[in-house]
Amino acid sequence: MQNPPQLPRQRQPELEHDYARSPALGYEAPEDVGFIRCLSHGFPTPLARWHHHDEYELHLIVASSGKAFVGDWIGPFQPGHLVLCGPRLPHNWISMDLPEGGFAQRDLVIQFPHAPIAAAAEHIPELAEALPLLERARRGVEFFGLAEQARAHWERVKARHGLLRFAAFAEFLGELARCTDYRLLSSVQMQSADDDTQLDQINAIVSRITDNVAQPLSASELAGELGMSESRFSRFFRRATGNTFTDFVNRIRVNRACQLLMDSDRLVTHICFEVGFNNVANFNRRFLDIKGMTPTEFRRQAGQRFGLLPDGRRN
Repeated sequence: MQNPPQLPRQRQPELEHDYARSPALGYEAPEDVGFIRCLSHGFPTPLARWHHHDEYELHLIVASSGKAFVGDWIGPFQPGHLVLCGPRLPHNWISMDLPEGGFAQRDLVIQFPHAPIAAAAEHIPELAEALPLLERARRGVEFFGLAEQARAHWERVKARHGLLRFAAFAEFLGELARCTDYRLLSSVQMQSADDDTQLDQINAIVSRITDNVAQPLSASELAGELGMSESRFSRFFRRATGNTFTDFVNRIRVNRACQLLMDSDRLVTHICFEVGFNNVANFNRRFLDIKGMTPTEFRRQAGQRFGLLPDGRRN
């Protein structure tokens, strides 16, 4: 007897829409809150899946341990794990120590949109303090040493309404903005350049690298185009991106490889050449340096981002 044909698995993150945020799942009723929404849920739950949404999400794990997936980052979590995800950054947390009956409360979440804060920051200078944090959140920010404070802040925000809720949220956001013990989780980051002209030059170079990831580019070639010596270009590029030119290109290529490993069934050897590496050994070595695992292991672990099937089996 032949097995029934399997439908292709959905590889892209599910986009979460507002109409799906039912109070039955733990969401606050829209008529009860403003633009700051609190959420508490256990695990397993329909809410824990590979997904993204238009809001920022501040996510605190209060029970269980397992594996977290934020963009192209895969890593462990345990109680106290605190992450801020930016808009449209895919994420999921999969508990690996699930007891019978699951966890009644595992996640404390705050969701909020970008536009109100950005617009208000134009007129309220104090709010501008949060903007660099929100920029970092595009990669996902994991904070350390703030678990107890984060839970207390969440409970204060949850308990309040109206202006008092905004005040409690702003206090929490301010503490996160001032936190220096954090790490960025997914892909690469641009740092500030010296002036608008240099920022435009760096943005053009970065766009060229990311749009043509397999194109061979050298620091000497780009330096000549900018009228710089290679050593000056190297200092300029590192100051603006936080990486050497070679490291940056490798990170961009590995990041693209991660996307292909997660979203396609292409062979690893094909992906290697598609993202611009000229041999598989070098690709595997750079991938291991940057991601801490081989491409094959990354693909295997990335498959777990979909979590549990309805009958409790893993994908």
